[in-house]
Amino acid sequence: MWDLLLDIDVVEGPFLIAMYVIASAFFVYLLGRGDGWSWVLTVIVLLIVGAIIGGAALWIAINVLNLFGGPVIDATWLWVPAASAAILLAIWNLWHSRWWRKLIALVAMPIFAFTALLGINATYGLDRTIGALLGLSTVDTIEIDAPDEPAAPDPTEPLYLTWTPPADLPATGAIGIPEPGVPNTASGFPARPAQVYLPPAALVADAPRLPLVIMMMGQPGEPDASFIGEVLDGYAAEHDGLAPIALVVDQLGDPMDDPLCLDTAMGDVETYLMQDVVPWARANLDVLQGRQFTTVAGYSNGGGCAAYLGAKYPEVFGNILAVSPVEYAGVDRSEQVLDTVFDGDQAAYDAVKPANIMAAKAPYPDTAAIFTAGENDAGFAPGAERLADAARGAGMLTTFALIPDADHGVSGLDGGLETGFALLYTRLGLAAP
Repeated sequence: MWDLLLDIDVVEGPFLIAMYVIASAFFVYLLGRGDGWSWVLTVIVLLIVGAIIGGAALWIAINVLNLFGGPVIDATWLWVPAASAAILLAIWNLWHSRWWRKLIALVAMPIFAFTALLGINATYGLDRTIGALLGLSTVDTIEIDAPDEPAAPDPTEPLYLTWTPPADLPATGAIGIPEPGVPNTASGFPARPAQVYLPPAALVADAPRLPLVIMMMGQPGEPDASFIGEVLDGYAAEHDGLAPIALVVDQLGDPMDDPLCLDTAMGDVETYLMQDVVPWARANLDVLQGRQFTTVAGYSNGGGCAAYLGAKYPEVFGNILAVSPVEYAGVDRSEQVLDTVFDGDQAAYDAVKPANIMAAKAPYPDTAAIFTAGENDAGFAPGAERLADAARGAGMLTTFALIPDADHGVSGLDGGLETGFALLYTRLGLAAP
C-alpha cells in the first residue's frame, strides 16, 4: 500500500488535475468574503502584495541562498508568486470571519503551497512520483554478479558485428539499486545509493561485455536511472538489445547541497567518483575496460561534473556527454565559492574550471565530447556552448546541439540523452557507421 502511494504520478494524470481543481475551489471560496468596491480593492492589493512577497522570496532563494543550483525554469516565477498571493488571501480570511471560514483558510494555505510545488515539478518533469518528490525511492535492488575472470582485452571488432541476440532476449532492460552497492572506502563521501541500468543484452546468459556510462543528475536531485534507462531502452530496441550499462551515481550527498564535484571541506566528491565509483564499476559490472568505451555523462549540475572529469581524466573517459551543464563549479555564486572554498585564491579556482583544464591538457587526440542544451534554456545554453567551444579548441571531437522546443526540464534532459547516444552508438561499437 505504501509503495502504491509513493508511485502515484504527480507529473500528469488524475492526481495532479484533482489538486489543481481543489486549490482553485479554495481560492474562489476565499475570494467571496464580501462585496463592494472596498472589498475588490482590498483583494487586489492583497494579491499584488502577496505576489511581490513570493517573487522576492524566490529571488533570494535563487540568487542569495542558491537553493536550486542555478536559474530556475520560467514557470517557477509564475507558480511561486501565485501561491504566495493565494496564501496571503487565506491569511486575510482569518480575521473577522466565522470559524468555518478560518478553518478553510488554514487548510487552504498548505494546499496552495503544495499545488504550486506540484505545478513547478510537473513543468520540470523530473520527479515523476510522490516518492521521487519526497526523496523516497521505491526502486528494488538488483543483484550484481561480478565477472568470474579478469576482463579480457577489449575486442577489436565492433560489438554489433559479433553479437547474435538469443531467442530469450528481454524486450527491455532492468533498473535497480546494485547489490552489493558502490562503496565509499577511499573517499568517505556520504553518497546516496547509486542506480544501475542493465540493457537487454546484459540480462541473458553469456552476456557480452558492454560499454560503460557513469552518469550524474542535477541539483536538487537524486541518482535516478529511469531517464537514461528509457532512452537506452529505445536504442536497444533498434540494435538487437545492445546498449551501454549505465551507472547513475550521487555527486551531492544531499539534494540541497552542491559540493562542487571536487575534494573540499564539503566532501571528497572527486575521490569518490574516481577512486570508489570507477574501480567498482570496472570490477563488478560486465563492461568493456577501454577509455573508448567509457563515457562520463551528466545533466545540469551533473553535466558540469561530466565536463570536469572528462577534461581532467582523458585516460579514463574517452567520451563526455554533458546535458544542459553548468559551465563550471559554483558558476552561479562564483564570488562566494572563491572566498569560502578557495580562500580567495583565484588561480586555484580557475584551475578547476573545465575550459581551463582543456586548454592546459590539450591536445585531446581521441576524446568525443557532446554538449547539449534546450533552445529555450537561456540560463544554461550559453555556458554549454562555451564549453563546447573550449573542447573543440582543445582538439576534442566536439558536438554542440540545441534541442528544439526544450527547456531545462525533462525535455532538455531526454532530448540531450537521445542526441548524445545517437552520436555515440557508432563510437561505442553498438551500431554501424
